[in-house]
Amino acid sequence: MLPNAITAAALCSGLTGVRFAIDGLWAYAILAVCLAGVLDGIDGRIARLLNAQSRFGAELDSLADSLSFGMAPALILFMWSLQDLPRFGWFAALGFAICCALRLARFNARIDMEDQPHSAAGFLTGIPAPVAAGIAFMPCYLWLETGLPIFRDPMILAFWVSAIAILMISNMATLSWGAIRPRRDVRLPLLAASALGFAALMLEPWWTLTVMSLGYLLAMPYALYKYGKVKRRKADQAAV
Repeated sequence: MLPNAITAAALCSGLTGVRFAIDGLWAYAILAVCLAGVLDGIDGRIARLLNAQSRFGAELDSLADSLSFGMAPALILFMWSLQDLPRFGWFAALGFAICCALRLARFNARIDMEDQPHSAAGFLTGIPAPVAAGIAFMPCYLWLETGLPIFRDPMILAFWVSAIAILMISNMATLSWGAIRPRRDVRLPLLAASALGFAALMLEPWWTLTVMSLGYLLAMPYALYKYGKVKRRKADQAAV
């Protein structure tokens, strides 16, 4: 019950973001979706910790993700800026929501498949839905912090949202948090950096979220390089 309750809370948080957007409370809308991302990140771990995994929970999690990180960001971004771009703005919002649903459907379809090269090597396929939602909001972060109208330009936002949607359903290997195993000699500095990052998130949330989004995008080429290295090593082992 506990993991599913957290998943339901994440769903409520994501949909509440739409409610805030209807009232024009953009900061609260974005923070509600971010809270849904935090809850989505802990429900699976709690399920594994309590040995409470179930197929029902997996299906509920995917449905909640589709609404919280596909539909909700699409509607928020449309009401924030894309509605000023006739036709194409709505298509961009639709494309984001559809690509999120397709990515989650692909994930569910591959749960029972044995041949998953990315997963077997400790990587994900495409950008995860919560991460994609957070990166799609990056123009909002910059607009809330600076107030510059260029970050709210509907044409730029439409192309940005479309690019993130394509990355969601791409076959690119992306980093998985579960596969990260830092060396012992860097664990204490990483803990210190995490604490400072949390403090920065409390004091300067929009700049911090922008840096986190840029950091993930810059890490994508490294993920491709690392996956290629793992793939070549496995090919060499198979040849031997």
